[in-house]
Amino acid sequence: MVSPLDHKLLRDLWRMKGQALAIGVVIAVGVGMLVMMTGLVTSLNETRAAYYERYRLADIFAPVTRAPDHIAERLADITGVSAVEPRVTGGALIDLPDRNLPVQAQAVSLPDLRSPRLNDVYLTDGRMIDSDHSDEILLLHSFAKAHGLRPGDQLHATMNGARRSFNIVGLAQSPEYLYVTAPGELIADDARFGVIWMSRSALSATYDMQGAFNEALLSLSRGANERAALDAADRILAPYGGTGAYPLANQTSNMIVSEEISGLEATSAGVPPIFLGVAAFLLYIVINRMVQSEREEIGLMKAFGYTNTEVGAHYFKLVMAIAIGGALAGCLMGIAGGRALIQVYITYFKFPFLVFQLDPASFVIGVSVSIAAASVGGLLVLRSVFALTPATAMRAPAPADYSRTGRLGHALNRWLDQPSRMVLRRITRQPARMAGAMIGIACGMALTVSMITIYAGFDRTLDLTFNVMDRSDVAVSFTHAVSETTIFELTRMSGVTYVEPVRYVPAVLRNGRLTHRGVITGLDKDARLARALDANLDTIPLPHNGIVLSTALADILNIRAGDMLTVEVREGRQPVLQLPVAGVAESLLGAPAYMERDALNRALREPDRVSGAYLTIDTAQAQPLYDALQDMPTVAGVSVKSQTEEAFHTMMDTGTGAMRYVMGAIAFIITFGIVYNAARIAYAERARDLASLRVIGFTKSEAAFVLLGELAIVTLVALPVGALMGYYLSFGIAAGFSSELYQIPAMFDAESYGFAAVVVIGAAVASGWLVKRDIDRADLISALKTRE
Repeated sequence: MVSPLDHKLLRDLWRMKGQALAIGVVIAVGVGMLVMMTGLVTSLNETRAAYYERYRLADIFAPVTRAPDHIAERLADITGVSAVEPRVTGGALIDLPDRNLPVQAQAVSLPDLRSPRLNDVYLTDGRMIDSDHSDEILLLHSFAKAHGLRPGDQLHATMNGARRSFNIVGLAQSPEYLYVTAPGELIADDARFGVIWMSRSALSATYDMQGAFNEALLSLSRGANERAALDAADRILAPYGGTGAYPLANQTSNMIVSEEISGLEATSAGVPPIFLGVAAFLLYIVINRMVQSEREEIGLMKAFGYTNTEVGAHYFKLVMAIAIGGALAGCLMGIAGGRALIQVYITYFKFPFLVFQLDPASFVIGVSVSIAAASVGGLLVLRSVFALTPATAMRAPAPADYSRTGRLGHALNRWLDQPSRMVLRRITRQPARMAGAMIGIACGMALTVSMITIYAGFDRTLDLTFNVMDRSDVAVSFTHAVSETTIFELTRMSGVTYVEPVRYVPAVLRNGRLTHRGVITGLDKDARLARALDANLDTIPLPHNGIVLSTALADILNIRAGDMLTVEVREGRQPVLQLPVAGVAESLLGAPAYMERDALNRALREPDRVSGAYLTIDTAQAQPLYDALQDMPTVAGVSVKSQTEEAFHTMMDTGTGAMRYVMGAIAFIITFGIVYNAARIAYAERARDLASLRVIGFTKSEAAFVLLGELAIVTLVALPVGALMGYYLSFGIAAGFSSELYQIPAMFDAESYGFAAVVVIGAAVASGWLVKRDIDRADLISALKTRE
């Protein structure tokens, strides 16, 4: 049997359905984000682990210049090593009819007569290669799809300076290439980089590696000491030109996936509490004002024998109904959102399959936290319910004193009409309530400001990276460090207007226990195309003896200007350098380190060497220039900046980058919910007053003005407060979106703040229109009656 209080609960929920829905949506968004993000984290983690295990991804990668095959047996004897797979790898340039430039590729060997012990491939189309046919290859599935290639097609590529034709017999994917980038780049583009798998015998013959290998893959047994295995592998391979073994954690593809998962984890931990906190705040205001307006009913219920616990439980049930309803809706939203976003990650990362997997704990946490957050707001209100005695509650509260409006009100009274004076008195005589509404709207403004600022931050990253820090048109990379005479050859090419040499040196940078495996970029002293810039975007002079680190790298290593840095070079003689950190450069893409090129070459005892060049070109002569570059045997790859920028745009619109659009939509929903609730609460408080105004002769518009004028003033006051809150909030959100791959700057952008203000004002106008519609439809007689 349903009790009278439960009947009242249902009537109250129906009466305040607009407010309940708005608060429920805020809770649903918070829980939905939690369920969606944790589900994505679970899906990516478990799918990655299963993919790595099934196709036996190596735990250690050990590149070497050239090591005889029998050295693999010594690697297998390292304590903790369970399997070793020697292989041959090399760079390639693929000629495609739909591209005006050859496309870079990585050639990887597969054993002739058996499946790979490590780093196996997943065949998506066609068949495996036959080692008896040296012209058969497998091609990376995503690359083939980008160019419309299928098994049975022919492919032309240049390997080790020789142009060859190959037959594509199958398309494949590999756990080693979940995120595919060209060597030296961080931006993935399916069309701009491919992977070719060939038989070991065929690829060894192509790169003169018969009886030898240039990379060893190692897997470790459970409980093995990874650091000891890395050191042992380095000692064994050092005489053969080992360039430093590194663990799976530092492998580029795995590192990018890990960064993505970490970003999702940070978002799932930081964002939902904001929404649930806002919901608790709104619930507190709504229920508190409901209790104040129902004083007489509360007193009557207590007079009829209902205990404090029963009356308090009634209002607590109201809170729980909204919280649990919102949480359950959020669970459904999270499932739907996760299934939609998982499709984005299938494109972003090259998993052969990726199914959205729910984390049961997220449901429990989401519902529990929603109930806890709502309970906090509800319990604060219940104190006032318990404090009311029947006699006090049934006595109407003393009316507000509007007889004194202060100096400001007195000065304005002569200029204001009666409705305007009523608005002014309400604001000046109830500042606490007005401040609560203002803070709520300011929170919505802050969320909107921070998210729109992040949009501008992404655009700023693109602009600074591709127009300020890099002012070249084309970047050329060489197969190895070559003499400066190659730069003179580039300068003489038709269509080249300016050439700037660069030296890239792989290295491990250490500061105590903190390490980073990266590349040192050697720039000329008077570099104009690629520069190290400070926070003010001024060129940093590169010292004769020292290194300049990017802000991201300085943070990773916890190092500052003036400190000493250990640099373990992984090329040539592999010297270990002790270099002072001369400065910190602004960088929004990757984590580079800069040195003066001559100083870097002196440290390596390799004078006048270059690894690549930045070019500005005459676009009218671009195609003949690209053809000429393709014919240079030392050229490993040519990157057109416009294509890289387009790929960066695509990358930022997928994965974590795409989440900014989801967050932006959520910020608008929250803002509208807050503003609408403020308007509804004000209307609920003043419904009887507004009806009285109508009865004594005020028009509908004048009565609505009394209420909506308050909303307008509170909203306008909230805008600057929210803008200030949003400015500081944007730093936290920018840090959450940033990763080692790219950094999003938090900045003041007047246009973003203006647009955010328009969003908040638009939400206020929409909320005001909805409330005015209810005012116009109000039954005056019912509104003037005391509600039972």
